[in-house]
Amino acid sequence: MHRLTRTGGTAELLRWLAGRAEGWAGLVGPDGTVLHAAARTAGAMVPDVAGLVAEGASALTERGVQAYSVDTGAYTALLFPLGGSSPGVGDLGAPVLAVVTPRPVAAGLATLLADVVLPLSLCLQAETLARKRRRVDLAESRGREAVLHLLMTGQLSIAQQVAGALRPRLPDPVRVCVVECSGGGRDEVARVCVDADGGRSWIVRCPVYARHLILVMPAEAPEPGAVPPDETVAARVGDCVVGVSEPVPLADTATGYRQAFHALAVARELPSRHARFGVSPDSALVVGPAGHRWADELLNPLLTHVPRRAQDPGSQELLATAASWLAFSSHATGHLKVHRNTLAARLRLIGELLGLDLHRLADQAALDLALRVRSTPAPACTPEPAQSGSPASGTSEAAGGLDAILVRPAVRDWADQQLAPVLGAEETLRTWVRCEGRIGPAAAELGISVPGARKRLTRLETVLQRSLLRPPSARYDLWLALRSRDLAAAA
Repeated sequence: MHRLTRTGGTAELLRWLAGRAEGWAGLVGPDGTVLHAAARTAGAMVPDVAGLVAEGASALTERGVQAYSVDTGAYTALLFPLGGSSPGVGDLGAPVLAVVTPRPVAAGLATLLADVVLPLSLCLQAETLARKRRRVDLAESRGREAVLHLLMTGQLSIAQQVAGALRPRLPDPVRVCVVECSGGGRDEVARVCVDADGGRSWIVRCPVYARHLILVMPAEAPEPGAVPPDETVAARVGDCVVGVSEPVPLADTATGYRQAFHALAVARELPSRHARFGVSPDSALVVGPAGHRWADELLNPLLTHVPRRAQDPGSQELLATAASWLAFSSHATGHLKVHRNTLAARLRLIGELLGLDLHRLADQAALDLALRVRSTPAPACTPEPAQSGSPASGTSEAAGGLDAILVRPAVRDWADQQLAPVLGAEETLRTWVRCEGRIGPAAAELGISVPGARKRLTRLETVLQRSLLRPPSARYDLWLALRSRDLAAAA
């Protein structure tokens, strides 16, 4: 009995009892509802087992006895209540062990059932506690995921309120760290992360990538001689890869996540399996007041949208959908917990409201920049005079209005910094961007195979220190940078 309790649990114990009784064994509720059951063989059927068990369970409850039997012409049902604080003392609200066996009842079977009550009761309690623990763990995991989602969509105050019920408190400023684990290793890596920084980081299992852990860590430097937690994790877990962002305010967690994801693409090619982001400032920081006005104008139809029906998505839900889709592409369904048809319908509505063709990389880049600009506080500086210019051929109205922003000196400097590692050898990059970030058409235009194009882009990831092939991808920033340089060259 104890061996079966340890190795097989309730199901194995009941299967063993059914074999010993040459009939049927199960656990039933006080009202006769069958909770678990096992028969001697798959085809073994006891006539009217439900009626026998229900009758016995009802009588057991009404009479308050510690055992009960019901006889028919061919079978006997033996019932013993489980639970209680000591052997032999049942709990009338607990499940009942019921065994239906052919008559005459085998010698010693009743004693055997009385002996199995305690281990079966303990086994059932352990399984119940395990289920409750899994529900608690799932609830905590979903709570942490919800806090991360709120941070990624800029809802800082709500995120802090929700996080107040969990531990640790959200730090500010932060570094965002993305840890890529081997299959099924996230729980163990999470324990290593907790040990590495004393439980100060906010650890979330990524809802999009099943092998990723996201850490929102305090940004302050470790004490002299101490190894940063992210480096400790990379050193202690031999098959993980770690990417870390620059220090960012808690409100810019989404920016930190993008930086950490780009650093992760670089870390995959390094022997240390660890990299920190350090390429350039975010594009939203260099657009100036004119860029903020442009972003407000572009997003105004979305910000002021009022749904026609109560069940339709409002402006905040559409903004979150746009940000998630731009970051995760089709994986946004896992991030937002919506069906792909729901995502497609929301994207159609967003495109109609904003006058954008979201199948085009130019419009995707414009929307991505506008959303990032909106989440970045406007710099306190003198507004600049508007610059004249007309949209280039083949560019939508939204992207054309963006041209006046992309010719600003600060943006041109940012673009030069983005593209400096590949200047003079950007044919593959330009072709890939021109082909809407799709490898197949880019490979055909370059006259090489798809695996060959993928290898070139993988090498570019290392050179640019940005992720290109997996979302969040740097293709929006690269489109903006190339467009800025083209405008400067045509001026």
